[in-house]
Amino acid sequence: MELALDACGYIGTVAVFDGATVVASREVVMRGEAEERLMPAVVDAVMAAGGWDRLSAVWVGGGPGSFTPLRLAASIAKGVATARRLPLHAGSSLALAAADPGLGDGRVAVALDAMRGEVFVQLFERHGNSLGAPAPWQRVARDAAVELAQRAGARLLQLPVTGGEVRPHAAHFRLLHDAGLVMPVDLERWEPEYGRLAEAQVVWEARHGRPLSERP
Repeated sequence: MELALDACGYIGTVAVFDGATVVASREVVMRGEAEERLMPAVVDAVMAAGGWDRLSAVWVGGGPGSFTPLRLAASIAKGVATARRLPLHAGSSLALAAADPGLGDGRVAVALDAMRGEVFVQLFERHGNSLGAPAPWQRVARDAAVELAQRAGARLLQLPVTGGEVRPHAAHFRLLHDAGLVMPVDLERWEPEYGRLAEAQVVWEARHGRPLSERP
């Protein structure tokens, strides 16, 4: 079985696969809560699916998206993979949204809020259970994302960072895997594609007039 999780926004999702079947699925709110909820959801889903010993791999959404949820999901995925000595694979969080089975065939442009008037956007070509070979994601102004979708003849899917009718969900990971869009990563070196610095770091650097990594 494979454990899959994603948290590119403020909704975290977990799924456990047995072949093509999702045998356990959970989702949790990750912002404005008194306690961290994603790891308990992972534990709950794994135990409902039969326990840790049945896992053979971990799949995780690799962004882009909101910095803190992405970092938390990545840390959990790496921790489970390390503790259980399992391979870790990562896939685009935007592709998880494009993999929603309710979208049907055709071109779609998935756009996720990147803050400060920008969005992360990526184009996909859907054909049944295939997403083709998508171009790399971009970070662009909101208006530019609309123009990009129009030029490509694609439906623009605006995904609020807090979730939406169509949004990334770990239960869609099987399609990504079968389409060759989930790749093995190095446990020690891999980090998600955050897309931009954490908002707290941006505020700090603006206040101090220098990069956080530089010593005074």
